[in-house]
Amino acid sequence: MTFRLPFCLLFSLVFLQASLANAQKKTNGTFEPEELVNTLMGTDSKPELSNGNTYPTIGVPWGMNLWTPQTGTMGHGWAYTYAADKIRGFKQTHQPSPWMNDYGQFVIMPVTDKLRFDQDARASWFSHKSEVAKPYYYSVYLADHDVTTELTPTERAAQFRFTFPKNDNSFLVIDALDRGSYIKVIPSENKIIGYTTRAARSNPKNFKNYFVIYVDKKFSLARTFRGKALVKDSLELTAAHTGAVIGFKTTKGEKVHLKVASSFISFEQAELNLSRELAQDDFEATKRKAKAQWNQTMSRIKVEGGTDEQQRTFYSCLYRTLFFPHKMYELNAQNQVVHYSPYTGQTLPGYRFAGTGFWDTFRALYPFLNLMYPGINKEMQEGLINDFKEGGWLPEWSSPGYADIMVGNNSASVVADAYLKGLRGYDIQKLYEALVHGANNEGPISAIGRKGAEYYKTLGYVPYDVKINENAARTLEYAYDDFTIYQLAKALKKPQAEIDLYAKRSQNYRHLFDPATGLMRGKNQNGTFQAPFNPFKWGDAFTEGNSWHYSWSVFHDVQGLVNLMGGKENFVKKLDSVFTLPPVYDESYYGSVIHEIREMQIANMGQYAHGNQPIQHMIYLYNYAGAPWKTQYWARETMNRMYKPTPDGYCGDEDNGQTSAWYVFSAMGFYPVCPGTTQYVLGAPLFPKMTITLENGKKLVIEAPKNSAENLYVQSLKMNGKTYGKNFVDHFDLLKGGTLRFDMGPEPNKKRGKGESAFPYSFSRQ
Repeated sequence: MTFRLPFCLLFSLVFLQASLANAQKKTNGTFEPEELVNTLMGTDSKPELSNGNTYPTIGVPWGMNLWTPQTGTMGHGWAYTYAADKIRGFKQTHQPSPWMNDYGQFVIMPVTDKLRFDQDARASWFSHKSEVAKPYYYSVYLADHDVTTELTPTERAAQFRFTFPKNDNSFLVIDALDRGSYIKVIPSENKIIGYTTRAARSNPKNFKNYFVIYVDKKFSLARTFRGKALVKDSLELTAAHTGAVIGFKTTKGEKVHLKVASSFISFEQAELNLSRELAQDDFEATKRKAKAQWNQTMSRIKVEGGTDEQQRTFYSCLYRTLFFPHKMYELNAQNQVVHYSPYTGQTLPGYRFAGTGFWDTFRALYPFLNLMYPGINKEMQEGLINDFKEGGWLPEWSSPGYADIMVGNNSASVVADAYLKGLRGYDIQKLYEALVHGANNEGPISAIGRKGAEYYKTLGYVPYDVKINENAARTLEYAYDDFTIYQLAKALKKPQAEIDLYAKRSQNYRHLFDPATGLMRGKNQNGTFQAPFNPFKWGDAFTEGNSWHYSWSVFHDVQGLVNLMGGKENFVKKLDSVFTLPPVYDESYYGSVIHEIREMQIANMGQYAHGNQPIQHMIYLYNYAGAPWKTQYWARETMNRMYKPTPDGYCGDEDNGQTSAWYVFSAMGFYPVCPGTTQYVLGAPLFPKMTITLENGKKLVIEAPKNSAENLYVQSLKMNGKTYGKNFVDHFDLLKGGTLRFDMGPEPNKKRGKGESAFPYSFSRQ
């Protein structure tokens, strides 16, 4: 019989921890949002059911390297799961998602008593009761070795502190992992160097993650291993799977320190990264700097009021928006920005980022960066230019090179939205060239350029019967992407014929609308709709969803969709149906129930599948049909029910900050339904007060003093003291700073936002 801590007690402990953290925040007089983060939010996941599919990520915002305790086996995407009992090591990671897996990883692990280096033999039992997991610091007691491990990061380096017992046989294992690695122990310098070539989901050229490790204690033993066998006669080894073990005697409570850094360029660059970022700092100095970096980044948004749970959820979500894409650039000896290119295998000048999928993140993550952190997105845009120059295409999933997964050409949205929201100082003409190239050509793999491009250009859609999977989803996303190219072409004053071409293509969504069902439906090459048609069938014509999810993917022309669905009243009823239909499904395309289906089924919200991205904007579409109070209700309902600051705190894959960005935006009281325009569609704020310090130094204050669990409906809104009746706010108005003051109440105001003059942008209404 296995005894487990009752969930109610577990939740009480989490809540108590939250209360204590909040009390500390208030008592010491400083604002410390990083202390409200639960880095374990979303870690109680498995392939069959995602509650986030996250791992406790120890790093700094957008750091090149991240770290995590590793409970899973080597190469397993679920590196850390909350239900696990043992830790196998502490892994440097760049993993954006368990489904994408990792690249450039290696592992460090303390061991005592016996020289155990195999991942199963060295694994140690641990308890969450003796675990401290913060964004900038991690500590855990490894029971089988009687060792406490602590680590704290910089962008490209980290420090470890191991507290050992009295033992004549204390060891540190450095595992460079399989699929090609190198290790060298240099006892005279208390140093280990190595590299790993392990990469998943793409085939980067000449890929190596070089690492250097310094130990502050002399080695009494030094060995290398190949696979599961110790090597007797060499401290330098190249093989499919290499590693090293160093040993020494330790006294009770003795602390052994490691300084570690890595580089995608060379050992010399790794040494430079270490000396530059760690310098003469001890462990505590690095920890203070990492904490300060998180504080500076997260303090840009200060929430007041609400419950402890809401504050912890908010800042835990904000934390998740600040990792990916991660930096893959470094500073050389001349302090020039350089990067390893996965396309050429060379070291080249300029910025580069990796580890993100635009199918997920174009929706809210990148718009969030454009509002709150445009400086880092400017670097990311420069990185995209280098992707195009070096690889010939913009990535749609980078891991760290082109990964062949997901659909769409949503780099167009990411590029256009940044420029249209004011980012400047990079070669937008080169990026526009990249967008046009991607929009009109198939790539060498299906996930770059546009699969089915010739069909799309000639027929206006990707046909159902030409053996191109998920064709309706591709068509709908291509049409939206064409809209963003149209918007950018106008802003760049391109030839009118070119502008008109993409304007026309943006209407291609109309080809798939089936008047008989009022939904989007796959269409054959001869113009007939696919048959039979089951709107509850996942996959097939759609991507990780069904027709009820994808029929709303007309971000840029909701009015056009309203018209197709028979007008505002019918449109609102159709939106309502998403929540009132039973959570039935047809999984036959996949052959089994995928986790996204299961997450919709158990959510008790009908066909609304918030755990996956295609439908996440749908709640905000009531604003386009004169029923904004329904947006207010369902946004609050989703925040309350689908997010908690707990290990099972998400309702599906977190996905590189996208699902978290939905929460952060929704808590602000607005959401970017259509990136590529400058409008945010209104919901209702979650907190009585939020103060946002923009990168330009202006302050935006969002006030809702009557806000509560009962008072969730907007009665009126004032912008800078003047009554504001529209269902959206403009990006450039927000950048001026000022105040949005919401008057909240327990009943919906069904008069506000009802007229068409209040509706957000639609292509058909311009």
